[in-house]
Amino acid sequence: MLEQYDLGNLMVLDIETVPQYPLYNDMPEILKELWAHKTRNMRGEATAEEFYERAGIWAEFGKIVCISVGIFINSSGKRPGLRIKSFAGHDEKELLKEFSRMLSGQPLSVILCAHNGKEFDFPYICRRMLIHGIPFPPHLQMQGKKPWEIQHLDTMELWKFGDYKSYTSLNLLTAIFDIPTPKDDIDGSQVGHVYWVEEALERICTYCQKDVVATAQLIRRYRGESLIEDECVTVVE
Repeated sequence: MLEQYDLGNLMVLDIETVPQYPLYNDMPEILKELWAHKTRNMRGEATAEEFYERAGIWAEFGKIVCISVGIFINSSGKRPGLRIKSFAGHDEKELLKEFSRMLSGQPLSVILCAHNGKEFDFPYICRRMLIHGIPFPPHLQMQGKKPWEIQHLDTMELWKFGDYKSYTSLNLLTAIFDIPTPKDDIDGSQVGHVYWVEEALERICTYCQKDVVATAQLIRRYRGESLIEDECVTVVE
């Protein structure tokens, strides 16, 4: 599977998001009301305030604090590798501008790839760019295009093979494909706490980069290829 793609044309990405405000009570009153309305059918017995720790999932109530991207390095006669760069910071608008500048400089043949990217990463990035008034780079221009004209790959969608019934996590796929992943000290549900309470953005970046590596390794498994060795993964500062 995916043999028709040149790995050199794929850019793997992952984003990490957090609630826009440190605490529920820091939100403007109008947003509190809209948050309660937005989540009323999914909170169960939890109050809107108790549920606020999950606000980073929604682009209307969250913000991006890190985007990590990875490109495959397949030099002739050398072992396959992966080069990773992260765009991270507290100023989301500046972060998105830097990411957009980088992406605008890439060839139009570059295909963006993420796990659950079509449901989460790609639309989230576009919504936050729109809110900040940042023009979309060509690779995120989706309006007016037919589905097959959009240069995006989703490793979760590929695993579905047309089955739309369930979500399959990246952790589950790495486990069944025997892709080793390091034990992290945080998971996705803790990113907001690590950002707002512990103020440990670097830990979030490391977590984001590991998801990029895992997605890249999954792509190689899909293609029936060997995994990239740890020493062939490079993080560019």
